[in-house]
Amino acid sequence: MSKSTFSPGAQLNVPEDCRRTRRIIAEDPDWSLNIVPCLSNLCLQSIVKNFKEKPIYEKLTPVEKDLIQERLSPSLPLDVTASMISDGVYWKRCCEQRWELCDVSHYGHSWKRMFLERSMENIIELFIPGVTEPKTVQEMVSYCKNYIKRLDISQLLPPIKEPKKEEDEYALELASDNDYDTPSMDHFDFNILLDKLTSLEELHLVYRVKQCGMNFEWKMFEMTDRDCVSLATALKSCKTLKVTIDSSSVDKKCRLLVKNLLDHPSLRELDFSHNLIGDRGARAIGKLLSMSKLEILNLCDNDIRDPGAKALAHALSKNSTLLSLNLRLNRVRDEGGQAIGKALMNNNTLLHLHLGANEVTGLTAIALSKVLVQNNTLKCINLSCNNLGENGGKALEEAMSCNTSLTECDIRLTKVDDQIVSAINKVIWTNQSLEEKKQAQEKESRH
Repeated sequence: MSKSTFSPGAQLNVPEDCRRTRRIIAEDPDWSLNIVPCLSNLCLQSIVKNFKEKPIYEKLTPVEKDLIQERLSPSLPLDVTASMISDGVYWKRCCEQRWELCDVSHYGHSWKRMFLERSMENIIELFIPGVTEPKTVQEMVSYCKNYIKRLDISQLLPPIKEPKKEEDEYALELASDNDYDTPSMDHFDFNILLDKLTSLEELHLVYRVKQCGMNFEWKMFEMTDRDCVSLATALKSCKTLKVTIDSSSVDKKCRLLVKNLLDHPSLRELDFSHNLIGDRGARAIGKLLSMSKLEILNLCDNDIRDPGAKALAHALSKNSTLLSLNLRLNRVRDEGGQAIGKALMNNNTLLHLHLGANEVTGLTAIALSKVLVQNNTLKCINLSCNNLGENGGKALEEAMSCNTSLTECDIRLTKVDDQIVSAINKVIWTNQSLEEKKQAQEKESRH
């Protein structure tokens, strides 16, 4: 064999040259067995994609349901999600997408309840009588009736008024003053709603228009007679309910509203604060106290004077259900205050009494001091911002030396001597300690 036909160096160089020139290109450089999707994940993706047309949720496992809630679109219609998707991440995403502030603690820590309640509130607050179709409310009710426990309505819109013609404007100039006393507007009719909300427990209403700007009219902040009758009729259908009607110029309509609430089966809390119902309204509520099972009554800032206070006191002397009475910022004066004190001599259920800023003096304090000597039910009395003076302060101090049940006594800004205030506070602190020990013992006995 000649040297020209065999060259060891040439045999070694051929494979090296091939390695330098050959390239292998993969179809997917990122492909790996580790990222191949599981069939179950592909199925979940398909369920999410087609959820609106073919909702499948109930038969999934809890883990699969959580994955679905994290991926579903918050814009899905309520007729698909309300009855099917349980409380969880999905409803949290819906709330946070729609509102900047989301405090779920006000809704029993339920995101679903929060979304449905606030959505219903929004529909009612934007409802325009004669324009908005009642069907929109009825459809919403069908989705959320089992989840709504409280409605806080911050505005109720009146009907849209058509522009007046010139001859109408001239006729208005000739109209008498009485024509302005009775508003002609009506608002949202709660009869289409309340009887269907079987879980509703609290209803807060304000008859007003927010951000009305230059279109302001007093009539925008008034409840009409027809509103009263309509609301009272609707309230009868609620089995367990707290009612708040705040700053809505109820005034004389209070009697009409109360008349329709006299036989309410389970009204427990009523808040008519800031409505200027006056003495006639207070008399009507006194009748309600005699016939209902009210537990909490708030009549703050209502221009109630001694005649109205006497009517409430008369009802209070025979009542056995009321736990809290708030008459702050009225003008019951001493005649009314003494009447309430006398009524409490025969009442063994009231726990909280607020008579702050009512123009009462030492005479009312003396009447209440007699109550404190023999009444072991009262837990809180507020007489702040009244002119009790030295005599009133001494009477309360002497009464407190015999009392072991009162745990709050607010007598700020009452012109009572500081030493008397200090002595009363010491008794209050002692009573608070006794109450805490009593509650601890009751808790231990239950366990």
